[in-house]
Amino acid sequence: MLPALAADPAALYRKNCSACHDISGIRAPSVPAMRQMSSANLLKALETGIMKSQAAGLSHAERVSLAEYLGAKVAAAAPSVGQCAGAAPAFSLDGPQWNGWGGGLANLRLQSAPGLKASDVPRLRLKWAFGFPGVYVAYSQPAVVGGRVFAGSASGKVYSLDARSGCQLWSYDAGAAVRTGIVVVQLPGSPVRFAAMCGDQRANAHAVDAVTGELLWKTKVDQHPYTRVTGTPAYFEGRLYVPLSSGEEGPAMNPKYECCTSRGAVIALDAATGRQIWKTFTVPESHKLATATAAGTAMWGPSGATVWSSPTIDPAKRVLYVGTGDNHSQPVTDTSDAVLAMDLDTGKIVWSKQITKLDAFNMACVTPNRSNCPDPSGPDHDIGASPMLVSLSTGRRLLLIGQKSGVMHALDPDREGEVVWRTRVGKGGALGGIQWGPATDGKLAFVALSDVTFQAAMVEPGKRLQLNPEVGGGLFALDVATGKQVWYSAPAPCGDRPNCSPAQSAAVSAIPGIVFSGSVDGHLRAYSAADGKVVWDMDTARDYETVNGVPAKGGSMDAAGPVIAGGMLFTTSGYGVWGGMAGNVLLVYGVE
Repeated sequence: MLPALAADPAALYRKNCSACHDISGIRAPSVPAMRQMSSANLLKALETGIMKSQAAGLSHAERVSLAEYLGAKVAAAAPSVGQCAGAAPAFSLDGPQWNGWGGGLANLRLQSAPGLKASDVPRLRLKWAFGFPGVYVAYSQPAVVGGRVFAGSASGKVYSLDARSGCQLWSYDAGAAVRTGIVVVQLPGSPVRFAAMCGDQRANAHAVDAVTGELLWKTKVDQHPYTRVTGTPAYFEGRLYVPLSSGEEGPAMNPKYECCTSRGAVIALDAATGRQIWKTFTVPESHKLATATAAGTAMWGPSGATVWSSPTIDPAKRVLYVGTGDNHSQPVTDTSDAVLAMDLDTGKIVWSKQITKLDAFNMACVTPNRSNCPDPSGPDHDIGASPMLVSLSTGRRLLLIGQKSGVMHALDPDREGEVVWRTRVGKGGALGGIQWGPATDGKLAFVALSDVTFQAAMVEPGKRLQLNPEVGGGLFALDVATGKQVWYSAPAPCGDRPNCSPAQSAAVSAIPGIVFSGSVDGHLRAYSAADGKVVWDMDTARDYETVNGVPAKGGSMDAAGPVIAGGMLFTTSGYGVWGGMAGNVLLVYGVE
C-alpha cells in the first residue's frame, strides 16, 4: 500500500510529465496506457527504474503522488493461484526449443522443427493465457526451453512457466523493466548448472538459475543514466554478449537538457561470473562540448550509434555482427546506421559498413521547439533489426539487414560488408520501414513493413498524435540471392477499430511453409510462404482469463515476434507506446 498523497498530482503531472506523455509518436506511454499500470509499478519506475533520472528532482512524496494519480490500484492475485503443484520435472536443454532472439546464432527467426505442419496452422487455438500484472506493454519475447517458458516483463519480473499448462515455477525480480528476450544456457564448469540470462532498462545484465530462479550474478554494464539493454544478449562459448542502447533521444525534447552523451556498445561478460571481458563502444571517441543552442544550453557529441538488437554470431569468422542506430547529436560518426563486425575474443571492430551517412536525430526534431535538434538533422534510419547470416546453395554467405529506411540490404560478410543488393519495400521513417526484423528460410526473406504514420506531422504541446488507420503494413517475400520481390501480401484494413494502424513493425517468425507476422491492429496472422495468402488470423486485442488470475487483455503487437516450439506458438500482446493499444498478456496456441 502506498502512502497518502502529499502534493497536487495533476499540477505535478503538468509540470514534470506532460511534455512527453501528453503526445504519442514518441517513446513514452500515454496517460490511458499508464492507467493500466499499477501505482506500485509506476512508483518503482520513478524511484529505481527507467524514469529514475527524470524523477530525480522530485521528493519521495511527490513521486508517490504521481504514481497514485496515474496508476491503477491493482489487486494482487492470491499467491497460490497459477503455481505449479508438486516437484518440477528435471530440466535440460534437450528437446524442442526457441532460445534467445532469433532461434539460433544466425538470427534467422526460423523454426525448422516446429512440431506442427503448415496444414496444422489453421487449427491453432488458444490453450492458455498468462497476465503480467500492473503493466501496459508486453514486449519481452519469451524463450521456450526444456518444457518451460521464460519471459520478462515491464514490471521487472522474469517468470518461468510450464509450457503445457502455464503454471508458474518461479519468478525473479530484476528491479527494472525487462524488454529483452531470455537466453538459457548451460554454464561452463561443474556441477551442471543452467542459467536464464537477460538485460534490463537500467543497464544491468542478469543470470538466474533456470531451475530455481535464484540470482547467480548481476552486472552493471554501463553507468550512463540513460543506457539500457533492449536487444536480447547472445551466448557463445561461455560468454554473454550484451548490446547497449539508450533512451537519451527522449529527454532531448526538453530545451534545457544538455544533449547528448550516451554511446552504444557491446560488452562481453564471463557467463559463469558476470565479469567483464571486454567492452567496445560503437563511437570510439568520448563526448566533448560541441556547441550551444540559441538558448545557451550546452550541446555535446559525438553520441548515439546505439545497438537495439541482438548480436549475430559467426563462429567461422569468430566475429559478431550488430546494427547501430543514428547519432543523437553532432558531430556525426561513420559508425552510425552501420553494420559492425567485432572480434569475439577481443571486441576489436574488424570492419564497419555504414548504410546511411549524416544521420543525427533526437526527439527534439519532431517538436516545435527544435533547440536540441542537431543541425543538420537526419532521417532517423536506425538499424533496429538483428543481422541474419545466411549461407546460399552456391556457398556464398550473406548478411541480410533490415532498416527503418524501408530498405532491405544484403551484405557480404566475407568482403567487409560489400553491398550485394538493396531492395526498397517501404517509405521508411522514424517509426517506419523495417523495424524489429524479418525472417528467412535461406531462400526467401520475409520482410514485414511498419511505415507507421500519424494524422499530423508534428508533435505539439497539449495535443496527441493519432495513428493513421489507412497507411502502413504489408508483408514481402524477397529472393535471398537477388533481392527480387517474389510476392507481396497487402495489409488488412483497420475498419472502424479505434486507435488502429495496419503497420507490421513486430519481428517476423517462420516455420517451413508458414510466416507469422503481428500487427499494430492487434492481429497475429499466418501467411503461406509460397504465395503470401493469409491462412490463419487471430485478433488478440481482447480480454482474457488467465492461468495466474491476473486480469489481462491484448493490444497492439510490436517489437517481439512469436516463437514456435513443440507444436505450440507463444506470443505476447500489448504495446501502449506511441499510440498503440496497451496490453499485458502472454498467449499460447496449440493445434485443436
